[in-house]
Amino acid sequence: MKVVYFSFTGNVRRFVARTEFEDTLEITNDNCADVRLDEPYVLVTSTIGFGEVPDVVKTFLSHNGNMIRAVVGSGNRNWGQNFAKASETISREYLVPLLMKFEVQGTKKDVEEFKDKVGHLYEDYERKAIQSY
Repeated sequence: MKVVYFSFTGNVRRFVARTEFEDTLEITNDNCADVRLDEPYVLVTSTIGFGEVPDVVKTFLSHNGNMIRAVVGSGNRNWGQNFAKASETISREYLVPLLMKFEVQGTKKDVEEFKDKVGHLYEDYERKAIQSY
């Protein structure tokens, strides 16, 4: 399953690189309005300000929200209740599961948890696709 991510400070980019997933796409100010996906994906995003979804992510989702299958949030626990809050907002607005949250660039355990959860999500998606025939 494709992993789409937005990295405000580089922490999400480093996290995604450590997962060693090959099918990834970084959304940026330069491409967020132009990218159109026709395949399911997991979104990994940071949070800005006091728990807001970054504008880049909002723009991307306005064109690609129909293909999102899950969201993962990155943040800093120093923000308290706003820690990775953007992922909660996206989960609620797009009716997709919030797979997990990780702090800064994540730990080795976070990377393994992510790989496991995305792997299971992909298996479930494939199983449903096969059953639909």
